[in-house]
Order: sequence, then structure tokens, then C-alpha cells
Amino acid sequence: MAANPEQIALTPVLRALVSNGLGNEAQLVNLANDPGRGKKPLLFYAVEKGAVPAAALMAHLSQRYNMPMLDLDAVIIDDLLLRRVDKNLMSRYLVLPLSKRGDTLYLAMADPTDFKAVEDIKFNTGLQVVPILVEADKLMRAVHLANNAGTGIEDIFLDKAKDEATADAQEEFDLAKDSDGTVDDAPVVRFVQQLLLDAIQRGVSDIHLEPYEKDLRVRYRLDGVLQDALHPPLALRDGITSRLKILCRLDISERRLPQDGRLRVRVSPARVIDFRVSFLPTSFGETIVLRLLDPASSKVPIEHLGFLPEQRKAFEEAIHRPYGMILVTGPTGSGKTTTLYTALNILNTGDCNISTAEDPVEIPVYGINQVNINERIGLNFAAALRSFLRQDPDIIMVGEVRDLETAETAIKAAQTGHLVLATLHTNDAPQSLTRLENMGIPTYNIAGGVHLVMAQRLARKLCTHCKKPVRIPDQALVEAGFAAEELQGWRPMGPAGCDECNKTGYKGRIGLYQVMPVSDAMREIIMRGGTALDLARQSATEGVLTMRQNGLRRVKEGVTSLEEVLRVTNL
Repeated sequence: MAANPEQIALTPVLRALVSNGLGNEAQLVNLANDPGRGKKPLLFYAVEKGAVPAAALMAHLSQRYNMPMLDLDAVIIDDLLLRRVDKNLMSRYLVLPLSKRGDTLYLAMADPTDFKAVEDIKFNTGLQVVPILVEADKLMRAVHLANNAGTGIEDIFLDKAKDEATADAQEEFDLAKDSDGTVDDAPVVRFVQQLLLDAIQRGVSDIHLEPYEKDLRVRYRLDGVLQDALHPPLALRDGITSRLKILCRLDISERRLPQDGRLRVRVSPARVIDFRVSFLPTSFGETIVLRLLDPASSKVPIEHLGFLPEQRKAFEEAIHRPYGMILVTGPTGSGKTTTLYTALNILNTGDCNISTAEDPVEIPVYGINQVNINERIGLNFAAALRSFLRQDPDIIMVGEVRDLETAETAIKAAQTGHLVLATLHTNDAPQSLTRLENMGIPTYNIAGGVHLVMAQRLARKLCTHCKKPVRIPDQALVEAGFAAEELQGWRPMGPAGCDECNKTGYKGRIGLYQVMPVSDAMREIIMRGGTALDLARQSATEGVLTMRQNGLRRVKEGVTSLEEVLRVTNL
């Protein structure tokens, strides 16, 4: 028996609407055959033409398919998430990504029976898709706005004038066109674009691309720990390297020497991410490391750093003194720069002159005079400091005290009416003072110039969605540093792993600090040539917590795990 063409024209949802008196069958059939509809899904065309009321449609679908309803006007769409889904697919099916949790994508849809849309989005993103019901008219407007939102992550350019950007785009195209032809340029461009997008969205600090004989490995550093992320085809290796060099404006023909560059990615009209990129020739190609430099990281509120109340009070008192030196110590990646920028943002009120010497300047900050150190031309930390003193500064930040000349100049500045913030590489706070003495700084200058020393580490925080109590023997807790009388009435928490934390059990990091104001008793120890051990004993007498003690308090609070504290404070 021949099928009725009118029934073929209507989707199951529209047939159900007609049977429930929410639509006129003849009108819907006419709309289905209307040439003006083009490729637009009939359900949306019917809403657009007023044949089906959007609110009634949504209520009917919610009841019929037992799905919750969402008001799209109350949702802020993430610009980064929008770029996880191909714009052509969003336009074809009229769908919109709302949020992502683990490997699940929540997708705004007006027709939950459009299984082909779900499957295509699932294939395009590699994620599981959960439909969320929204009104068709609001969804159409939102998709239109998303597809016409202006610049996105594909608009990558350096700090050049607008007229130069056009020329650069042509240069990129020509260079890609003239490559060796072994790699399809379009997949390479898409891969690099998606790689940067994914890294920004996950909040990683570094991307590592490492070529081997039969493999190309991509790893992300997330919360201070490297994690295996991708293994793209080895055939893309040279194309990826060339593409990144083009974006950084480096020499793509030079493969024997290391090169360093920068690129800038605009992910939304209001947000720009800088990447510092390093290329290093190895046996099987060039290893590439991209460091993400997000300006938002320089504006971390002091309450988010993780200070204990007494530590925060000591730190704030020190940075509000009119002169003296504050030393922040710790290994690379321990958050020293973030701590110093938090202090500078507190002090950057417009009524003082702030100058910084950094190697390199990673995050530009309005209101601060930032100098990029360049050893090759003789502009080192000591030279920058001497120039600062002729610029009428109030506050000076030194990226790193590496040598005697820099240390001497910084100490003298601290003693002549300037507040000096500097970093040093030592294991803990007491060792920083003896390190200055070992550099050759007279003890009386150290005692008179340094007002506070702070050592720090970053520990991963337990995921609040999946952390769970764990059993740790009392003896192990005592060996870690807990007193026997502290073990009653609580249990330590440990990682479990869920979609929210990518199965790691940890999400985000918190600072562990040793904040040591230099007291008169410590100055006496310094003056008589005391050791770091003597200073450590005195600081303990004065109630200064070590980083391990700070971490153990966070373990007791359930913020992090004992394993993590032992890892980062294993001095």
C-alpha cells in the first residue's frame, strides 16, 4: 500500500502535535513543501512561521519525553565550548553546546527525537551527548548569535597593527601551500586550533609535543602534573611544527637550532591568551613546549591563594610597609609569580610608581612598568635595578636574585626607602637568609634590609565531588608530622576520581606556605653568623609553621591528601 506523502512530510513530533490539537496538519504540510524553508528543520520553520507556538511545543515535549525544560535566556554560553562543535553542524541541526562535564556534552535541542543530530555531534566532538530541551525560537536566535560572534580561536595573531594582520594571513597561507606536500595542511591547521582550544578549556599550564621514532605524544601539565593527552598520527609531526612556527613568526627552515617564540590567541572579544613556545631539536624531530600565559592568573585575589589567617596577616603587613625587602622562594612552578602579582595588584592603586624586572615578562599589567631582561644586550637584573633607582620608584619587583650584584643592588634599594619584592631559589625560608650571606652580602645588610621571607609550594586539591575518607595507619600519620593527640575525631580524605576531575581525584591547587617575618631575635642570629638551622629553630619558637605543617593542617581540613602534601614538601 502506497504511503501517504502528507504523512511522510511530517516528523513524529509534529504528528503528535497535530493529534494533540497544537498544530494544523494542512498548514504544516504546506510549510514542509515551502521552497523558502531551504534546509531548515521543519519543526523550527513551523515555529518561525507561527504555525506552532514555541512555549506550547516545549511543554508538550517535556511532558511526552519526560525531559526537564531549560530557559536559554538564563544561560551564559561559554565561547570556548562553542568551538568544540562544528559551526556547520550547529546551523544544520540547530543545536547548541551548553556545558561539558568529563566526557559528556550537554546539548540544547528543541527536537529530542533528532537522533541523527545527536550521533553527528557525538562523532564530531568525541563526547557523549545528553540533550537538554529548550524553546525553538530562543535556540534559533542563540545559534545565529553563536555563529556570528566575530573573532574566535582561529583568529591568532601577534601584537601587530591591523593592517599587518592581513599580510601575515597571506604569508601563512603561502608558506603552508609551499610545504613538502606530505601532509594535508587543512587537518594540521584544524589539529593545532583544536589543541590550543582544548588546552585553554581544560586549564592546563603547559602543552608538550614530543616526537619519537614511531609515535608523536602530546601531554598536558594540569595542576602541576604531566598527563598523557593525545597521540596524533606521526605523519602530522612536521606539519604541526611548521604551523606553530608560522604562528610564532619563526624560521620554519631552521630545524637544527632551538628557537623561542610567542603567539596570541583571542578566544572571545574580551579574552586573550598568550603562549610562550619553545622548539628544541631532538633525535626524532623538534620537541615543542607551549606555556599558557593567561592574564587572569595575575589577578588572583589574595583570599584564593590559600594563606592561613595568621600567614595572610603577616604577608599583608609586610607588603604595606614603605620600605624593606620581601623574599619569596620556591622551585619553578611553585606559584611565586602569582603570589608576587597578587601583592602588586593590591599595591597598584595609582598613587605609586611600580617597576618590575622579569625574565621574561609573561603577563602585561596596566599601571606597572615592566622590563624584559635581555642578557645578550647586557640588560640583566642588576642593570635594570640600577635604572629603576633613577626612575623615582616606590615599589620594585625583581624576577630572580641570581648573583651578588643583583642582591647588593636590591638590598640597598630596600634600605633606601623602597619596597623590594624578589624571588630566590632555596628550599625553605631560613635557607634564603643564609643564601644571601653565601652570595657575599654583609650580615648587617641582610639583617637591616629583609623584613619577610616566604617559601611556598603548590599542592593539588582533592576534587570536592568525589573525595572520600581513607584509612591511614596512625603510625604513618605520626611519621608524617601529626602529634598523637591530633589523631582523634577525624579521618583523612583521599582521591577517588570522577568526570569532574578527569578521573584524577584532584581539581585545582592550593598554596602551602612558610611565612617568616624577620624578628629582632632572628636579626641577632644573622648578625652573629648563625646557620639556617638556628634560624629555623627560632622561627619555630615564634610560631612560624613550616610548609609541611601547613600542609598537614590542610589534610586535617580535608582540602588535600596526605600523599600530596608529602610529595610537594619532601625537602
